[in-house]
Amino acid sequence: MAEQEHSDNSGVAPQPTDRLFFAVYPDPATAERISHLARRLLSEHGLHGNPFATQRLHVTLHYLGDHVGVPDDIVTSACAAAAATVAAPCDLRFDRVASFDRKRRKRPLVLLSGDEATPLVRMRDALGEAMVAAGLERWVSPHFTPHVTLLYDDRRLAERAVEPIGWTAHEFVLMRSVLGQTRHMALGRWPLCG
Repeated sequence: MAEQEHSDNSGVAPQPTDRLFFAVYPDPATAERISHLARRLLSEHGLHGNPFATQRLHVTLHYLGDHVGVPDDIVTSACAAAAATVAAPCDLRFDRVASFDRKRRKRPLVLLSGDEATPLVRMRDALGEAMVAAGLERWVSPHFTPHVTLLYDDRRLAERAVEPIGWTAHEFVLMRSVLGQTRHMALGRWPLCG
């Protein structure tokens, strides 16, 4: 799993292959409701993007970088931070959708929380403090907008209310995403029971 630090013979650094992140995932029934919402928005607003598969729908808590291979040191430190995190289960409620304004063509269409997902923010902060203690401070961002990405599209959808969708997060996960392959693999799971 060790990350490769060398470049090829051309002198060009190799492209990252793997992304690491902490996340919470909806239960399967809630993921299906979110997926149904994405398909409905696609139809109602003439969007052309492909909705994410239900198993890929999640809220990212902390991004741990894109890497060439899977870096053992970051995974080990991330697992130590996760094990040290004490937090209660989080009730999440999302009731708005909007396109994030990015300067690229494909804008993320996201499901947002009107109540700022305060329990989730507290949980994320506790994980962030544990990450700092484990030497991962470079990956702890003070900025956090709880959201679930539904799809990417060229068109921008203005913010609008939707029927609330919620679930209780009972665990958080360290995920590995293989870049360009839409494959996500859990490297560890930790219960929220504090």
